[in-house]
Amino acid sequence: MRKQLMDMLESRTEEMIQIRRYLHENPELSFKEDKTAQYILDFYKGKDVEIQSNVGNGRGIIVTIKGGKPGKTIGLRADFDALPILEETGLPFKSKNEGVMHACGHDGHTAYLLVLADCLIQLKDEIPGTIKIIHQHAEEVPPGGAKSIVESGALDDLDNIFGIHLLPFNSAGVVGYHSGFSMAGRSYLKLGIQGVGGHGSSPHMANDAIVAGSYFVTAVQTIISRRLNPFDMGVITIGSFDGKGTFNVIKDRVELEGDIRYMNMDSKAIIEKEVRRIVSGIEAEFDVKCNLTYTSDYPPLYNNPEVTADVKTSLEGANDPDIKEVIEYPMMSPSDDFAYYLEKIPGCYFFVGSKPKGVEKPYFNHHPKYDIDEDALIVAAKSVGYVVCGYYGLE
Repeated sequence: MRKQLMDMLESRTEEMIQIRRYLHENPELSFKEDKTAQYILDFYKGKDVEIQSNVGNGRGIIVTIKGGKPGKTIGLRADFDALPILEETGLPFKSKNEGVMHACGHDGHTAYLLVLADCLIQLKDEIPGTIKIIHQHAEEVPPGGAKSIVESGALDDLDNIFGIHLLPFNSAGVVGYHSGFSMAGRSYLKLGIQGVGGHGSSPHMANDAIVAGSYFVTAVQTIISRRLNPFDMGVITIGSFDGKGTFNVIKDRVELEGDIRYMNMDSKAIIEKEVRRIVSGIEAEFDVKCNLTYTSDYPPLYNNPEVTADVKTSLEGANDPDIKEVIEYPMMSPSDDFAYYLEKIPGCYFFVGSKPKGVEKPYFNHHPKYDIDEDALIVAAKSVGYVVCGYYGLE
């Protein structure tokens, strides 16, 4: 079956590319992916599968492929939302939806999984188990789609789960993995500081919110340098400081927003505790009122070591010219809500190189000029296909 599956995928490489280009041309934002979801549902129309739509808190879709023999149940996931970015690629199939762009590769994720799923449907009598294809909405915007899909109970029967992400670190043909904590968790903060406004000439008669906010920006960096274990990863980025006013007026109020990353739950707890302590200190030191919103977006992504070792074995044993190299990736600070699946279901989220040909320094995901080498689509499809075959012992 393994050779048959790979031959089928190779024969449909151009179809994957065309699906990816259609999706790239017609991107939709998180929680607004109505047409994309309908496109996916139409793809499965008339096929011998069970389909659940509107799963979770949006347009999530689960397609159940029941094999011809009893066995374990696994999940394969791809996300299908886009980003609020004005595309600058100049591609002939660039976004028709101005200000919305598939700048993270989710168009490629969906394209490869649609074709792979269809091939698995045709070969399902040979599969000793059940495969659930998870087309997930809203990966980019917290609370995301994964958490709600898990909470729906639709995946309670899964034994393991797998997924990939296209990344431009390596050329098409390179597949990467990492065992254990692999991608960072993420939290969000918004801090409003209310002081007392006044004339720039008389600071003693006012209470400067900008000074208090500036102190906060500096103070929170000491959490990383002085509160975390030096061997743990943490990042605090204050990405927005809204304090615009007039040059000779003391600002009475500012609002800051920040992004927080960490690689384990201990670091998460320490950072939140210290942020709250600093906020309390600012209130006391500057005699201001603070309103802190602090939310946990996505947990750290943990790849089960045993499952990841099996994935590595399957990929290294592929002996396929499209999979040129299998390498170990370092831990990465971006986040992905696939982490919610892995909190409950042992699995592996691995990475497929997609650096455009002839490009030395590619644009990273979320950049308005981000693009992929479409040869990565067949690599993604085959990689996941080999993992499925290895999992079920299919030769």
